[in-house]
Amino acid sequence: MQGTPTHVAIIMDGNRRWAKERGLAPIIGHREGIKSIEKVLDAAHKVGVKVLTLYTFSTENWKRPKREIDALLRLLEEYLDREYKRLMSNNIRLNTIGDIERFGDRLVRKIANVRDMTKANDGLTLNLALNYGGRDEIIRAVRKIAQEALKGTIGIDDISEELFSRHLFTGSLPDPDLLIRTGGEFRISNFLLWQISYSELYVTKKCWPDFGAKDFEKAIDSYMQRERRHGG
Repeated sequence: MQGTPTHVAIIMDGNRRWAKERGLAPIIGHREGIKSIEKVLDAAHKVGVKVLTLYTFSTENWKRPKREIDALLRLLEEYLDREYKRLMSNNIRLNTIGDIERFGDRLVRKIANVRDMTKANDGLTLNLALNYGGRDEIIRAVRKIAQEALKGTIGIDDISEELFSRHLFTGSLPDPDLLIRTGGEFRISNFLLWQISYSELYVTKKCWPDFGAKDFEKAIDSYMQRERRHGG
C-alpha cells in the first residue's frame, strides 16, 4: 500500500478526438481541456500532491496546422491571465520545463512573470511541459555535461545518474510516482523518458475533456493500492 504520490505527471490526450466525435472544431476540445486542468489541479491540491506535471505542448505539436497552434498558444495566454490569482490564493507555484523561447516575446514574458510572482509559494508545484520533448531534454543534458567535461569542471567518473538528473529540465524535482494518460493510448509519446523509469502507469479511455476530479481521485486510489518494488 502506498501513500499519496508526491509527483503526478499527466499526458492529457484526446482533446481533438473529443471535439471530432461531437462535430466540433479542435480548438473547442482544447478549450474544454482547460476546464479539466482546473478541476484536476484543485483535486491534486486537496489530496496533497506536491508536483503536478502536465504535458501541455510538445515539440511534435509544431507539426499541427498553424491555425491550431496559434489557438493553443492563445489559450495558454488566457489561462495564465485567468489563473494567476487562483495560483496565489492556493499557494501554488508555477514552473515550466522545455524550451519556451520559440513561443515569442510576449508569451515568454507572461510565463516568466507568473513563474516569478509565484516562486515563493511552497504548496503544490504546477509544472507545465511547454515545447517539451523527452529526447530533446536528454540531448540538451548530454551537451551541458559534455561542455563541463571539456572545461575540466567534471571528470568522466563524476558522471552519475544524480548528476545527469540535475542537468535535465526537471532539475531538483522528484521523479513522477504516477503517470496518467487519458484517451486510451498505451504509449509514452516522448514524455519524461528518463524520469518515469519506475513510475506507476494509469491509462483511462476517457478523453481529457471528460477527465475530472473524480477520475483523478480514482487514479490516485489505484496507485495507493499498488506495491512499488523499484526492481527489487
